[in-house]
Amino acid sequence: MIQGLVGKKLGMLEVYDEDRTLTPVTMIEAGPCGVVQVKTNETDGYSRVQIGFQSTSKGKLCKPELGHLKKAGEEYWRHLAEFSSKGSLEPGQQIKADIFSKGDSVSVQAISKGKGFQGVIKRHHFAGGPASHGSMFHRAPGSLGQSSFPSRVFKNKKLPGHMGHRRITVKGLSIVDVRVEENILLVSGSVPGPVGGMVVIKKVE
Repeated sequence: MIQGLVGKKLGMLEVYDEDRTLTPVTMIEAGPCGVVQVKTNETDGYSRVQIGFQSTSKGKLCKPELGHLKKAGEEYWRHLAEFSSKGSLEPGQQIKADIFSKGDSVSVQAISKGKGFQGVIKRHHFAGGPASHGSMFHRAPGSLGQSSFPSRVFKNKKLPGHMGHRRITVKGLSIVDVRVEENILLVSGSVPGPVGGMVVIKKVE
């Protein structure tokens, strides 16, 4: 069976387990996903299964995408991802959230929220200067270092810049509950990205 799914983050809530322990969870709509392509060592040089998630209209795809998806049937998918598989799958086959079970260990990958251009206090948690009147040093990064030698700023210096909108993988999460009828997974803890963002859930052996 395939070792992961593509889903959509729906938000967070809290659930109680059998011991009445409150656990924060993230609700993910995982599937249904359709098998688009089965890649093998003979044809592609590696073995993976490509699946699609979230149906879309034909007019929102370009011609190369349409030609690729037509080989797997008449379904048009907005998102594609590849996973390893431990069984035989066929193009056009549907995969649902029931491939996961309660207690499974998973890793979740998503694009974090973009925060634009930020200063060193928000981006790197600098303390900043005195906030009192007359200081004239509040949220600036401060001195950068060198004069005549080496007359440059060292690489990897913590400076203002673009923050967020990066691919983040969170490991060590577990499946708290699986709602097969709704294709919904409840995953312990938080997951990167905004509500409605695409996430990739992979089983951890």
